[in-house]
Amino acid sequence: MISESVLRINSLFKYYGGLCVLDNINFSMQSGEVIGLVGRRGAGKSSLLHIIAGVSAASSGEIFFRNKKVSFSSPRQAHAVGIELVQQSPYIVEQLDVVHNIFLGREICSPPKIGLPDFDQMYQRAKSLLISFDLPVSLLYGRSINLSDEQRQVVSIARALCGSPRLLLLDDCMESLSYQRQQLLLEHIKQVSAQGTSVIISSDNLKHQFSITNRILVLYEGHLIADRITAECTQRDIVELIVGTSSREQITPIIWALESFHAAQRQTEELYHAQAALHNSLEARDSLNRQLVRQLSDQVKALDTLNAALQEAQRRLMTEREEERKSVARDLHDQIIQDLLSINYSLEEAQGGLEDEPVCEELTAIRVSIRHLVSDLRQICQDLRPPTIDNHGLPSAIRSLTQEWSERNNITLHLQIDPDLGRLPETIELSVFRIVQEGLNNVRKHAQAKNVELSISRTAKDNLLIRLVDDGTGITASSDLASLSANNHFGLLGISERAALFGGSMHVQSPDDGGLVLEVEIPSPYPSV
Repeated sequence: MISESVLRINSLFKYYGGLCVLDNINFSMQSGEVIGLVGRRGAGKSSLLHIIAGVSAASSGEIFFRNKKVSFSSPRQAHAVGIELVQQSPYIVEQLDVVHNIFLGREICSPPKIGLPDFDQMYQRAKSLLISFDLPVSLLYGRSINLSDEQRQVVSIARALCGSPRLLLLDDCMESLSYQRQQLLLEHIKQVSAQGTSVIISSDNLKHQFSITNRILVLYEGHLIADRITAECTQRDIVELIVGTSSREQITPIIWALESFHAAQRQTEELYHAQAALHNSLEARDSLNRQLVRQLSDQVKALDTLNAALQEAQRRLMTEREEERKSVARDLHDQIIQDLLSINYSLEEAQGGLEDEPVCEELTAIRVSIRHLVSDLRQICQDLRPPTIDNHGLPSAIRSLTQEWSERNNITLHLQIDPDLGRLPETIELSVFRIVQEGLNNVRKHAQAKNVELSISRTAKDNLLIRLVDDGTGITASSDLASLSANNHFGLLGISERAALFGGSMHVQSPDDGGLVLEVEIPSPYPSV
């Protein structure tokens, strides 16, 4: 149970010259509570933690630790009452080994406090801490100067944990840790908080913050602007507070970038461990196997390079094809259609001066044929490059396309377009238009449907979702490229390729009650700010 007050901050100010970096900070925390501290760089997060830990002094204000007013002039004083700080850049005495670095100023003595350092106990405790972070025990007596950045940070964390602190302060200390050891540190935080240790964790990783904290404090330009219960808010709420705006156009790219970064970080870590496992396995094999694996690795890299080049070529080809269509549509409209209209007008003038009724009837029939031809050419121009998409955007172009398609094919079509869709990059808008166009062509040619539902919307992650549902005959083929090609579903094949070029996906489903559900999802196309 969280009951005992551990820390209380009253009216805390910090100035550097005339610059106020902390302005009237007030908050408190209880025993075993985990608080997240977030904000932009320069918001005052490190300054606040440094004052609590005795690294620097406040300009004014009060700090109460375990209901006693304290004022620390050094980290040693804060450590003496049970406050430990892990900084982003760890301090390591390179002349000492790992065991002595962990217990520097925190030596275990026998008997306690008055006896000599008990190196056996310190070794066993340090060994346990290193094992808990999946580091080899052989590091314990190794030279600290040879440690990697990640190993240095783990030693710094181990030093803070070795004495079972009352208050643990983590100042952006996860950046140098691998994904695996970040997860291990989160587990340590859960364990120590369950034992009554309070934790303040400063981190930009909102996934970590939401997985571990009870509350989240938001600093903005030195002001504490929010103290939120984690379970009662969302990542979007916190990002809005950090950025200082609720504008969807600014918030969405930040959330999407954070999620993409952490997903990529996890995948990179998994690949690293797979590579390490393969390397260890190869140590027990002969040199021929290692040579074959190296050759295979080179081939995979070459294939990746070739695949990237092919995708880029396909994107370029798609763009050039659209430009050609635009040019042909412009030529048809500006030359051929205008010439036909001019001819039709000349025939109308000539017809007005004729008295020969059979000739007039024949001219009338010719003029009707010309009008039909102009109408057909305009439809071809619309298919080649809808002018609405350039002038008014994707929603208007889709509405025009679906209305004409529904009337021409006598099929009821229900359309829903997200009112917040907004303008998208030109290549995205054209590709979405072609996907809808090809999907409707599939319905017209194969589905024998009477009703169609089309929706274009933004998902919770601001991806773009195109959903086309009909009540027709459906298909039996799966949606992988090989099956689509083998069953001559070239329209669906083209849709799948367009989606893949933008890193998206296509899913096709034939429900038991008939019809077809086509879903295409494209990763967030909205530009970052």
